[in-house]
Amino acid sequence: MTTSPTSEKKELVLKGVAASPGIAIGTAYLFVKETPRADERALASDEEVAVEDERLDRAVLKSVKELTKILAFAQQKVGDAKARILEAQIMVLEDPVLLTSMHKRIKKERKNAEYIVSEEIGKYARLMLAAHDEYMHERAHDVEDLRNRIVRNLQQEKLTSKFDGSMIVIAHTLTPADTMVLSRNHVLGYATDMGGVTSHAALFSRSLKIPAIVGLGDATRSLANGDQLIIDGYGGTLIVHPTTERLAEFEAKRQRFLAFEANLSQLRDLPAETADGHRIELSANIELSEELEYVVVQGSQGVGLYRTESLLIGRDDFPSEDEQYEEYKRVVDRIYPHRVIMRTFDVGGDKLAPETAEEANPFLGWRGIRVSLDRPDLFLSQLRAMLRASSRKNLAIMFPMVSSLPELKKAKAFLRQAKAELKAKKIKFDDHLEVGVMIEVPAAALNAGALAAEVDFLSIGSNDLIQYLMAVDRGNSLVARLYDEFDPAVLATIKHVINAGQKQKAWVGICGEMGGHPLAAPLLLGMGIDELSVVPVVLPEIKKIVRTLRFSDMQKVARDVLTLSTGDEVRAYLRKVIKKACPDIPLDDTVRG
Repeated sequence: MTTSPTSEKKELVLKGVAASPGIAIGTAYLFVKETPRADERALASDEEVAVEDERLDRAVLKSVKELTKILAFAQQKVGDAKARILEAQIMVLEDPVLLTSMHKRIKKERKNAEYIVSEEIGKYARLMLAAHDEYMHERAHDVEDLRNRIVRNLQQEKLTSKFDGSMIVIAHTLTPADTMVLSRNHVLGYATDMGGVTSHAALFSRSLKIPAIVGLGDATRSLANGDQLIIDGYGGTLIVHPTTERLAEFEAKRQRFLAFEANLSQLRDLPAETADGHRIELSANIELSEELEYVVVQGSQGVGLYRTESLLIGRDDFPSEDEQYEEYKRVVDRIYPHRVIMRTFDVGGDKLAPETAEEANPFLGWRGIRVSLDRPDLFLSQLRAMLRASSRKNLAIMFPMVSSLPELKKAKAFLRQAKAELKAKKIKFDDHLEVGVMIEVPAAALNAGALAAEVDFLSIGSNDLIQYLMAVDRGNSLVARLYDEFDPAVLATIKHVINAGQKQKAWVGICGEMGGHPLAAPLLLGMGIDELSVVPVVLPEIKKIVRTLRFSDMQKVARDVLTLSTGDEVRAYLRKVIKKACPDIPLDDTVRG
C-alpha cells in the first residue's frame, strides 16, 4: 500500500534492529497494551478467600481457552513446529504445581488473586531477566505476558486487536500471541520499541513473511495513528513521514528485492559451487525436526547444526534414550543421504535446562560440554541414542563449548564407552561416524591445531566466539554496538582456526550467524572455509553469492581484508566486492539469525 506524503511534516528516520526481511509502505496502527495493575489487597474472611480461589480458576481457564484458539490459528499459519511456542505457554498455565502454589499462597497469605499471580509468575520472569543471555530475556517477556493475561482476565479486561485496512503495526513490544492475533488483520509490517532478533514475535514475523523491526527505543512516542511509514526490514530502518522521493526510492527497492527473491528459487537443486569450480558445503541450522521440510525446500545440502536442546522444551527432566533415538532417527532419515551434524546438549549456566546451577557469572560457568562430562549418565544416554540413529551413515556428532584438549579427550572416551555398550548388545551403528568440536572459546581457537588433530572437523560458533573475544554481551543494549563480526581480531582468529584445521586434515565449517551474512560469505570462502551452516531462510541468497563469485578472486579478497585495520574498513571493502560481482544482492544489514 503506497500513500502520499504529508508535506507539512518533516521526515524522521529511526534506526532499530532488522528482525524480518522485506519492505513495507503504509500507515501506522498503534497497538497499545497497558500492563494491568495487580494491587495488593488483604482478604478479611474465609468467604473472600474462596471467592479469590474461584476467580483464579476461572481466569486461568479463560486464559487457556484464549491461547488454545490462538495456537490452532498459529498451527495453520506457521506450522506445528513454531506454534509450539504457544503450546509451551499453555503447559505452564496447566501446570498443577504452579496452580497449587498460587492457591496455597492465597489461603496462607490471605491476599487477592491478582497480587499472588503477579508475584508467583513474576519470580520466574525475574530469574530469566537475571540471565546474561538475550534469548532468556525474550523468554522472560513471554512469561510476563502469561502473567498479564491472567490478571487481565481476573479483571475482565479486553484488548482491541482488530483494525480496518492495511496497516503497519507499531507497539512497545509484541508477544507471540499478539503477533498471531494481529496477523488476522492485513498487517503490512511490525515495528516495536523493544525486542531482539531471537524474540518469538520476530520468529513469527519471519514465518509469516511480514517485514519487522525491533529495538527502536521509544518510537511509539514519536508516532500517531495514521502516520505514513516505510519499514526497511533489511536495514532495520523505520522512516516516518517519508518524502515523495523517499517513497519512490523504497518502492523501487521493494520491487527489486521481490524479483531477486523470486529468482533464488531456481537455485534449489544446484550445488554451492563458485564460477571457477570450487565447491563448499552449504547446510542449515535447525532446532526442531518439523523444520526439515522447509530446509529441503530451500535447497540445503544437509544440516550443519541440529540443536538437540529443543528436546528439553516444556519438560522438567531429560528425555530418555529411546525418546532421543526416535527424534534423531526422524531427522537423519528425512535428510538422507545428506549429513546431519548433531550437537550434544548445550545447556547449563545462563540457559534454562531441567537442571541448572546458581552462578554469579553463567557465561563463564557450568555449561556445554562441562555439564555433559559432570553427568555421565545423561551424556552416555544421549551418545547411545545418536549412535543408534547413525545406521544410515549420515550422522555426525559435535561437542559444544570445549575449551581444552583434556575436555575433548574425556568426551571421546565417553563416546568409545557408548560404542562398546551398544556392541555388547549387538546394536548396529556407524562405527566410523565423524566427530567434531565447536570452536566458541578463545582458548579453543588458539589451540585449534591440537583439537583438530583429535577430530574430523571443527565448527566455528561465531556468536559466542565473537562475544568472548570482544568481551561484549550482544544482548546488552549498552554495549551491543561493540559486537562486530568484521573486527580484524575476529577475522584473524577465524583464519587461524581454518589454517589449523586444514593443517591437521580436519575440515572447517562455521555455524554462527556470521556464516549467513552476505558480506561475510565471500570473505569466508576466500579464507578457505569448507562449510557454511546458516538459518534456512537465507540459504538461497548465500548460494547465489557463492555461485556468482570466483574462488581465486575471493582468495585475494581475503588476503586484502586481513590487512585492514577496522571493521568499518572491512565492511566498506566487502560491500564493493559484492556490489561489483552481484549487483542484485541486498546489502543492508539483513537479519541473519
